Amino acid sequence: NIAEILIIFLAMLMGWPVPMLPIQLLWLNLVTDAFPALALGMEGREPDVMAQKPRDPKEPLLNRRLCWMISIQSVAITFSCLGVYWYALNMGIHTDGQPYGTEGDRTFVFTTLIMIELLLAFSSRSLHQSAISMGLFSNRYMNMGVGFSFLLLMASLYGPLAPVFQNVALGIHEWDVILGFALIPPVAVELGKKIAPMD
Repeated sequence: NIAEILIIFLAMLMGWPVPMLPIQLLWLNLVTDAFPALALGMEGREPDVMAQKPRDPKEPLLNRRLCWMISIQSVAITFSCLGVYWYALNMGIHTDGQPYGTEGDRTFVFTTLIMIELLLAFSSRSLHQSAISMGLFSNRYMNMGVGFSFLLLMASLYGPLAPVFQNVALGIHEWDVILGFALIPPVAVELGKKIAPMD
């Protein structure tokens, strides 16, 4: 949510058109994120939970490590979304040789942000363990939640919901760009776990 605020604020500060519509933000927060979030509630214990030192009962919920991870995610998501938006505004040319237009530019940001959230769901399973060491497929509820949210994204891009969100259909080249930017935050988070301050 911090990243979403920064994306809108910084885009407006730079004089760019608003990168996402309110209905796109609502869809992202109320629908797309809901299923991976529910799946996190079904997460089992971490493999090394008994090796971790006891937590101080007086420790705040937002401890140093968690604040560090929130900061990394926020900066990385903002960088990726503004980066893909800049690309769409300045370099994005459709296969027919025409610029994407405002709707296409916003579709880039909308799709990138959703893909980031879905990829980060796997990293969010632990503040200590990497997504790979946790086992990418060890939580079947997460796989189902992310898969269903991805199908909803497809419906909002290529299905009957596309006009509602003012989205345009993306081609293979557009997906290459989006996935390239979408991978930045998960990689940043996994690296951040290695250098995060101790709890």
